[in-house]
Amino acid sequence: MNGTSHGLPDVLTLGLPRLTAGFREAGRLDRRAHLAVHGSAPRLAEDELTRLAQAVALRGRGGAGFPFARKLAAVGRAARRRGVGAAVVINGCEGEPACRKDAVLIERAPHLVLDGALLAAEALGARTLVVGVTQPGTEASVREALAERGLADRRGRAVRARVVRLPERMVSGESSALLRAADGGPALPPGRHPRACEQGLGGLPTLLSNTETFAQLALAARLGAARYATTGTPAEPGTILLTVSGAVPGPRVVEAPGGVALRYVLTQCGAGPAPQGVLVGGYHGAWLDAQTAAGAVLSRDALAACGASLGAGAVLPLPEDTCPLGEAVRVAHWLAAESAGQCGPCRLGLPSLAGALADVVAGGGRGALEAVREAAGAVRGRGACGHPDGAARFVLSALTAFTDDLAAHVLGSGCGRRTAGMLPLPTASGAEPGDGRAERLGVDWTLCEGHGLCADLLPELLRIGPDGYPVLADAGVPGHLRGRAQRAVRRCPALALRLDRNQ
Repeated sequence: MNGTSHGLPDVLTLGLPRLTAGFREAGRLDRRAHLAVHGSAPRLAEDELTRLAQAVALRGRGGAGFPFARKLAAVGRAARRRGVGAAVVINGCEGEPACRKDAVLIERAPHLVLDGALLAAEALGARTLVVGVTQPGTEASVREALAERGLADRRGRAVRARVVRLPERMVSGESSALLRAADGGPALPPGRHPRACEQGLGGLPTLLSNTETFAQLALAARLGAARYATTGTPAEPGTILLTVSGAVPGPRVVEAPGGVALRYVLTQCGAGPAPQGVLVGGYHGAWLDAQTAAGAVLSRDALAACGASLGAGAVLPLPEDTCPLGEAVRVAHWLAAESAGQCGPCRLGLPSLAGALADVVAGGGRGALEAVREAAGAVRGRGACGHPDGAARFVLSALTAFTDDLAAHVLGSGCGRRTAGMLPLPTASGAEPGDGRAERLGVDWTLCEGHGLCADLLPELLRIGPDGYPVLADAGVPGHLRGRAQRAVRRCPALALRLDRNQ
């Protein structure tokens, strides 16, 4: 393992390093160190690159897992049919606090990522390369890497490269939000939109994939299909990158062979011998109960059989001494606050879903449980992007994975365990760097008269309970909602609502 700057997680390699090669010797591989470790990248024509991606079964590593070869071929066909150029976009926007693998790649091996993107750009004849990031460390690393290659100066270059910085939000990682921001618009999903391979960046056919996908492509081009397949499984060759957090001594980014046993990864990261459940795929992913997690392997087909997917590679075990549904409530409230605010299922449906789950934990009984299922059904398949679907999947899988805990809350007086806050969430608005403080909404109950105006103005963080008084989300106020939170405080007729700063 190797600690680094920029607050990055330590890196653990299980087996021989590929993506993480050279990490033991250097915190960041500059251009010279990168070539010393990996050598020069070959030049491949479009059909050669497509066949290579097919041979190694390369899929997107950012969540959806779409076959890369099909995406590459679709962009090429669209560009030729329309008689226009193409564009290549690297999605390095990890808006989820449980995911850090792409940040590690960009900050420590930026040239491996750029190699893959430039291979694709040359094969497609693309003249535009955009790298989307959300964090200052990733932005600085990409800019430095582009300068090392001379791509920061556009004059005389075949490819024009630029970096786009987006807000650190969950929705920033949605591909259409990145394309919209790169074209000068807001970093929000536009709802209905043409496929990027047909009409993406600037209206051009666009090859968009995430950081690890392009790095894997660069490795496959150097190794060739046969050598690339010497690790992993026959159906899913190569290695995978994971971010492991939760019930471990500290977060880790892990490079492991595809098809590795989940229990082995958790043991190597210092997790206890029997977590009560494991979240796979991050906060748009699904929970595995203890028995399923004990026998699970990290491959696409095996996880699909368990009702899960690797998604963006986040793995979070949960210890026995915390309330799992209480942990899910915290994340559900955060997901509701991360809404793009552009459609009802997201802006109104996700707060209802989080509130119903909170009611279950608070002893709301069968009625609260049925409300959770109704709220989940009301948002699935109806949002302008995939955020409502992912949030519903997260919540419903918690009900399935933690049946004993659910029964204790629905049929009894609760599980008796506190919510320890094991699942990572970002610092909310109002905190100075490093001071550990954040703003939260508060209510002076001696003044509150239950007008309900606050819930109308800020449904992501407030709702009206059965008694007609506001119920506050178990979440701080994120930066993008701070203005509306201040407005709700100012407009409270009874002057009961306030913004508190945690000490």
